[in-house]
Parts: sequence; C-alpha cells; structure tokens
Amino acid sequence: MSASEPVIGIDLGTTNSVVATVQDGVPRVIPGRSGQLLTPSVVAFARNGKRLVGALAKRQAITNAEDTVFAAKRLIGRRWGSKEIEDARRVLPYRLVAGPEGHDVRVELGGRTLTVQEISAMVLAELRADAEAWLGQPVSRAVITVPAYFNDGQRHATKDAGRIAGLEVLRIINEPTSAALAYGFGKQIERKVVVFDLGGGTFDVSVLDIGKSVYDVVAVGGDTYLGGEDFDRRVMDWLTFGFAKENGGIDLRQDKMALQRLRDAAERAKCELSSLPSTAIHLPFLVGGGEGKSALHLDRQLSREKLEELTKDLVDRCIAVTERTLRDAGVRPSQVGEVLLVGGMTRMPRVQQAVREFFGREPCRGVHPEEVVALGAAIQAQALSAPHAGAEVLLLDVTPQNLGLMVVGGYFQTVIPRNTTVPTSQTHLFTTVQDNQTSVRIAVLQGASERAIENELLGEFVLDGIRPARRGEVEIEVTFEISADGIVGVSARDVATGLQQSISVTATSGLTEDEMRHILDEQIDELLERKQTAREFEARRDRVLALVREIEALGPEVHDALERTRFGKDAVLKAEGVLARARTAVEARDLAALAAEEEPLERTLQLFKGLAATARPGAR
Repeated sequence: MSASEPVIGIDLGTTNSVVATVQDGVPRVIPGRSGQLLTPSVVAFARNGKRLVGALAKRQAITNAEDTVFAAKRLIGRRWGSKEIEDARRVLPYRLVAGPEGHDVRVELGGRTLTVQEISAMVLAELRADAEAWLGQPVSRAVITVPAYFNDGQRHATKDAGRIAGLEVLRIINEPTSAALAYGFGKQIERKVVVFDLGGGTFDVSVLDIGKSVYDVVAVGGDTYLGGEDFDRRVMDWLTFGFAKENGGIDLRQDKMALQRLRDAAERAKCELSSLPSTAIHLPFLVGGGEGKSALHLDRQLSREKLEELTKDLVDRCIAVTERTLRDAGVRPSQVGEVLLVGGMTRMPRVQQAVREFFGREPCRGVHPEEVVALGAAIQAQALSAPHAGAEVLLLDVTPQNLGLMVVGGYFQTVIPRNTTVPTSQTHLFTTVQDNQTSVRIAVLQGASERAIENELLGEFVLDGIRPARRGEVEIEVTFEISADGIVGVSARDVATGLQQSISVTATSGLTEDEMRHILDEQIDELLERKQTAREFEARRDRVLALVREIEALGPEVHDALERTRFGKDAVLKAEGVLARARTAVEARDLAALAAEEEPLERTLQLFKGLAATARPGAR
C-alpha cells in the first residue's frame, strides 16, 4: 500500500449510497462510472446468473423481484426472530432464512444463500470500483458511516462487509457526527448543533457541541427501523386497500411483480409531493386479464395533504425521539444554535415543518442532505490517514445505548451508561451467587430495559477456575471497553487469584472468523473466475469486432448487388439485425450473447463476400 494511496469515505445507505474523498484539501463526492452521484443500495442476480449492483439492479427489480435485494441495511446485524426481521419477512419480495446456528439472517438470492454482510459488501465493492475508476489508482482504505443508534452487532457486521469488499476499515463513525463534521469543515464555528437525520431506513438525532475543530457529541437517540421505507409502505397500503375495495377484494400483495410496481410508484409519488400539491399514480395492466376477463389498471390521485395524514404518526415518532434526546443532553430547543437536516426524507415539507415548530427556528439549508454524510466520512478518513497533512479534527462520539451484563434474577446491570464518550473503559465488581461456585458465565448485553431478556445479547463467555468459597466471598472484576468504532471488548478477572478471561465481543448475529475466511476464499475464487471470463470476453470481442468491420467494409458493394435481387431488402435487414445485436453484446459485456452472435456474423460475412464478388466489374 502506497503512502500516497487515496482514502475514501462511504455513506452506506438504506436506499442510496455515496462515496467521497478529499482532493487538494477539498472534500468532494465521487461520481459513479455512469456519472451518477448516488448509487442505489440494490443488488440483484439476473436470469442469466449475472450479478447486478446499483442502478442496473434497481432498473430490473419489477421483473425480477424475488432475486433483487434492497434495504439490506435494515437487516444487517439483526437476530433471526427479532420483531424487525419478522416485519421484514412479511413485506419483502425476496426470501429471508435463518443462518446455520439459527441466530442471524441470510438472504436467498440467485440460487445461493448469502449473508447480509455479503450483500452490503457488493454495494461497497461497487463504490470502491467507482472511486478507483475516478481516481485512476487502487483504493483499499475507507471510513464507513453507520446510524448513531446502531448497536455493537450492527457495527461489527458493517465492518465485516467492508472487509469482504476488500477494504481496510479505518473507522466506523456515526452518520450524524459525520454530517456535523462536513458542516463545520473549514469554518471557525462555536455553537451547539442538532443533526436530524431521517434516511431511507433509519432515523438518528444527535446533539453536538462544536468548538473550532473539536466535535463533542453530547447525546444521541434514534430508531434503526424508521425511515423512508415506512413512508413508502403507508402509500403502498393506501393504494392496495383502495384497489381491493374497487376490484372485488383483489389483494395486490400476493403478486410480487405488482407489489414492486406499487413500491416504485409510492416512492416516486412521495418524492414528487415534496414540490407538488398533488400527483397522479397511474399503473396500467397492474393485474393481467385472461379467461375472458379484462386487465385491471390502477389510477389514483394522491395529494400532499393525504400523504401527511397517512404518515402523521411517523413524523410524530421522529419528534418524540428528538425531544427525548435533547432531554438526555440537558438542552432546551431554544439553546440550539443550528439544526442540520440530513437524509433524503428531510426534503418532505411536513418533516421540515415539524422540525421548525419543535425548535422554533428555520433549519439550516447549507448542507446537501444526501451527500453530507459521505463528505464528513471522507474528511475523517483523510484526518486518520494523514494526521499532519491538514487541520486536526477531534471527534468525541458517544455510545448510543446502555452496556452491561445479566445479573441474578434475570436483571440487567448497566456498566457503561448511554451517551458516555468513547473510547472508554469502565470496571465493575461482582460477587459469586452460590456456595462453592467455580465458574461464572458473563452475558454481555446492550439496551435500555431493566430486564435482561428485553435487551440485545452481544455475546457471552465463561470464567473458569474460581476458588471454591461461600457465596459473596469471591469478587469478580468485569471490565468493559468500547473502541472509537463503538465496538465492545469485555474481560473478567478473579480478584483473589488474578485469573482472567476476555473476549472481543462478536454478536450472536455476526459472522464467525471461519465463516469470514470461507467468504474471503470464495471472493478470491470469484475474482479469478471473473478475470478468466474477462480474458475470454476480450478475445471473443476482438474476433467479433473484426467480423463487424469486414462486413461493414463490404457494405457498399453488397448494397449494389442486392438491389438487383428480389430478396435484397430482407437480406439487408437481417444483416443489420445481426450487427446491432453484436454491438449491443459488446457494450453490455455479455459473453453469452457475444458467443451466440459469432456464427451468424461468420455466415453474414461469407454471404457478403459472395455478393460483393458478383457485383465487381468482369464478374459473371
């Protein structure tokens, strides 16, 4: 790795993802290879087995709903059987299954069972390839952002996705903190800032004290299952129930293609209503005809007022979380110097109005809601990779949820309370609860409930070899550490003997090191296979293009000869069709289509050579 190798910042979003870098001291978003700044966070396997990522995957989602994955960020790091996963299974067109141990979530895609980390890694790899194409050199280091309210398991899983994508993840940072960093970059600002971040699938709110180049997070709050997807679903439900009422109870949710068309239409209508008072939703032939029945169409008018009515409780939830977070920070709305709106959903007028009413001031419009998080990540990446190259940046982030362990009676004992600045380390003394107890099980949890079972189990381990004694006589010292990434490590020590056991917590919903090695080995095999396929494609492409050039060179002579035959026009049309299909296959880099056109091109060339010979002077 070269010292001058660029580093990138990635906002891995639910709906769209963005990659950025710092060039000549200026952070900027890197456009994709097709020119777009936002890359849809969508992965698909086409019917021919080809993997598609981004805009290409999104474009074919309607006709290939079962093999197109979107909103993977809402699944990453979650436990199988959790409330959120059960909800996702009811509404997503692609199939979710339990992992081998029954803990985590897997996705069935293109005849394979993939981890959510692998799906996210495909999006990250696409962004990395875009960055390499734009920068003209390899990229292997990145800062990746996550919602502030992500727990340890979700952070671990995101870091694993980066590793699978071939990236060294320098740091995992919170999205609102990243946005604040981009907002304050290059300015001498000293004020209290609230970041209101409502994206495609998650909601965060953070309170920060910004003092020149120090970004001190005071409190965070959020909901990792609240975002634009939920607003879209309200519109989808309204359309679905209205259609059923008008058409004898037909349930569009049973038709995956119709459901995907509804999802696209709902998202488009929601976006249009940010600038229009009403919009038309027209979906012809939504339900096919047959057996003498005519096809059914959907034609509805949706007003901004109706959208606001359908989503009122979602906006109210955002404000309730904001109010609670400010209370945790000990800050009144009137004490806030600036409110930053981040995430595509903050373009919705009702969301802006709710924020304005709560804070009693106009929110800041000086940041791009969809790009600002990636720009902040790029600034942090630059600061970590070249600390002496520019202005120093100090981020003081916090842990979003209480961290502790399960104690006797099934209760949760907090060791590190939420909103503690990280990195941090805290120690707590516990005693044995039974006579002659020789081992103790340490169950590490994260959450807000006093009951252990209602919190997220991050991991567990056993401290053996404790000296036998009466209960309460043996003291166990448990130390919790949280890194700057927000990732947890725990150790337990018998105070009397010094015997110690420790783990870097890997959530039960995460990948084991063996699974990670297996995935990385598969990646190498796929890379070698892709290189071999690329070489085969290039060789076949060169042969096909040579045939195309020969055929085109014979064109004028053949045209004269064909004009004298009855079948001239048909022959020209057939030849043009073969040439057009060959060019399309070359542009799409479709090896199978290219192979299929090689023989028709050979036949066309032989035909053209024969016709050209008859058209030349002196030919009989």
